[in-house]
Amino acid sequence: MANSNGHGAGAAMHVHAAPTGFIRKYIFSKDHKVIGLQYFFLALTAVWVGMILSLFMRIHLVWPNLQIPFFGDIKPEGYLTLLTMHGTIMVFFVLTTAPQGGFGNYFLPIQIGAPDMAFPTLNMLSFWTTFLAFVALIAAFFVSGGAPLGGWTAYAPLSAIPLAGPGQGTGMDLWITSIALFCIASLLGALNFITTTLDLRARGMTLMRMPLTCWSWFVTAILGLLAFGVLLAAGVLLLLDRNVGTSFFVPGGLNVSGVVIKHKGGSPLLWQHLFWFFGHPEVYIAILPGMGVTSQVLSTFSRKPIFGYKAMVYAMMGIGILGFVVWGHHMFMSGMSPYSAFAFSFMTMAIGVPSAIKTFNWLGTLWKGKIRFMTPMLFAIGFVSLFVSGGLSGPFLAQPALDIPLHDTFFVVAHFHLIMGVAAIFGIFAATYYWFPKMFGRMMNETLGRIHFFLTFIGTYAIFMPMHYEGLAGRPRRYSSLDVVQFLHPLKPVEFFITLAAILTIAAQFIFLFNLLWSMFKGKKASDNPWEATTLEWTTATPPPHDNFAGKIPVVNNGPYEYGVPGAAKDYIMQTDPAVPVAKH
Repeated sequence: MANSNGHGAGAAMHVHAAPTGFIRKYIFSKDHKVIGLQYFFLALTAVWVGMILSLFMRIHLVWPNLQIPFFGDIKPEGYLTLLTMHGTIMVFFVLTTAPQGGFGNYFLPIQIGAPDMAFPTLNMLSFWTTFLAFVALIAAFFVSGGAPLGGWTAYAPLSAIPLAGPGQGTGMDLWITSIALFCIASLLGALNFITTTLDLRARGMTLMRMPLTCWSWFVTAILGLLAFGVLLAAGVLLLLDRNVGTSFFVPGGLNVSGVVIKHKGGSPLLWQHLFWFFGHPEVYIAILPGMGVTSQVLSTFSRKPIFGYKAMVYAMMGIGILGFVVWGHHMFMSGMSPYSAFAFSFMTMAIGVPSAIKTFNWLGTLWKGKIRFMTPMLFAIGFVSLFVSGGLSGPFLAQPALDIPLHDTFFVVAHFHLIMGVAAIFGIFAATYYWFPKMFGRMMNETLGRIHFFLTFIGTYAIFMPMHYEGLAGRPRRYSSLDVVQFLHPLKPVEFFITLAAILTIAAQFIFLFNLLWSMFKGKKASDNPWEATTLEWTTATPPPHDNFAGKIPVVNNGPYEYGVPGAAKDYIMQTDPAVPVAKH
């Protein structure tokens, strides 16, 4: 319960007893730290599944006759299945799950000085619903007809008609069920994050003293609350179309393989509107937590306050608001009115303003800083680089006249992989290396971390920059082979280069996996504050006790990024240190 100032003086009401048995301590735990780790390892499992699927696709593109384990000889339909499942797993169970469910769950309560999330039972249910969603999705591989092939956007009427193709029967039902469960879990999680942030902050932790990570999780939760509800409703309507005979998304008189489908009056465009009303905010659901972590790490390892703290907060809010009014730019190809297209184009360009503010402020933070090039810092800088590189191709796709010829090409694949996919992954890596000491009480190996960074950074650009060139040359997005189209033959060497880079980049991830698992048990013991950081998680023991602060709720006296304060005894001031007058940044 909050006091009159909205701060969590009554936080003790949310404390639950420390679990004793193995099941309650590690399986059905209500401890936000255990749940955060559960989300983290679920996402880690998912990313390896998704990465292997992408590897199969790359191998098939350059060696089309090679037999792939489990999949055998990949047909065009099988290639589309790999593409669909790769996209779904990566977007939902990696990019959405790790930054918010994993790190947000673990560190939001600690960073605001709370003993746990506001609703621990809801938190536990949220994770296990997400887990069931992942199981349902993977089960689609094993049912008759296999997994669906309609792409991660599941466009109707392809997704609404079980006869539309292999995998569009039971596999598609499982896909929709999985996404619906994921939406329910995300809604539960969003309510928990919002309530925790507003209600359980420690005394002195005003909104403008919260670390930018907390702001990013808070704004992301609001986006999730508004976006996942729409996708859940759309998923339910799609299931009704498929199984009950309603016609929300299926038009009348549709002929599929000589069979006239008994539906009438539905609109496939309605699905696109509902999906992209969720889909574009989803981009920011994936990337905003990475922005928060990047801000945190850049300030810590530059030994400088974050440049323009308030501007960063308002920029995140601006991105969140504008993210809900630009969905139409995904539908320029649908034949929308040019006036509507102009409006969506204008709003899409406008969202570049807060994004640019954040980029300039990150550069301002680095400027003249006493930079420590540790692995978390390298990945944070890599995040900024990929965010800018991916963002530069955005204005091209925001113009209807340019988007229409580029829309179905690899140019779009390169754009969203850089800015939404790999940039967010770099944010996850930065968070992992940064918070690993606090989570596991040990340090990750720094040399292996740097090797992992440089191989991944170079590999990422080697994969996705040539894809821009392929897209400009007209390489379509969903073709499983270049052999059948004469004008694509000159692109075969580029495809081979991209595949080679992908194999090397994926191989580099084994270095990360080894470092992670080895360091959990054999890494050097970590101190409570190995990075000399200022926020509350570094004031408590490593790893944190069950109630985070051993019964002592902290009192916050300073801002989150007080580095290099003139006249201070050391180059940083913890948030719980006695208040020190500082200059405005």
